[in-house]
Amino acid sequence: MIVSAPATLFFDLDGTLIDSAPGITRSVSYALEQLGHPVPSQAELRGWIGPALRTSFLPLLGDEARVERAVALYLDRYGREGWSEHSVYDGVAEMLDAVHAAGHRLAIVTAKNEDNARKILGALPFGDRFDDIVGSTRDGRLTHKVELIGEALRRFELPAERCLMIGDRRMDIEGAREHGMRNIGVLWGFGSEDELRDAGAQHLATAPAQLPALLAA
Repeated sequence: MIVSAPATLFFDLDGTLIDSAPGITRSVSYALEQLGHPVPSQAELRGWIGPALRTSFLPLLGDEARVERAVALYLDRYGREGWSEHSVYDGVAEMLDAVHAAGHRLAIVTAKNEDNARKILGALPFGDRFDDIVGSTRDGRLTHKVELIGEALRRFELPAERCLMIGDRRMDIEGAREHGMRNIGVLWGFGSEDELRDAGAQHLATAPAQLPALLAA
């Protein structure tokens, strides 16, 4: 068994529960256009899904003041319309029902702004399955996944060995490993199998339906 049941499962949001590429890439494009900066290709912008916004904007804009302006512009558009530009991956709702019924406690741990993450989950039919949502702060205090996982552990007052991180990018796996936490990489999101294996994923799931059995195996 990967975890001792019941366990607390930390789910990433973008690329794990929802395909949020439209809202994120359009909001990044909007921010860069407002700053008069060339917009990267769609393929490049998909790579922005997962890392902290400031991490992705800084190499392009160079100047911290412009980065903060870009983040503000991004959040402005995303908060108005980008948050709703997503779809739920097939099988996610059924998977969440199954792991919740098995007694696992569920939480969201995402690099997305926490206010927007709460707005998204509030509009999803399975949003009430989650006991809490931990996301990034506007001031950048909580930005990277390792910090966000630490904040989730603090809020739940739990040791890492009683939790498990589930996500689609290397940041999810690396953040979990920094805390000595077990993890599962998922292959239907934005990260590749090589990325997740190189980051040290302990297990990989190719479809949401595999997760309940993987947890109980």
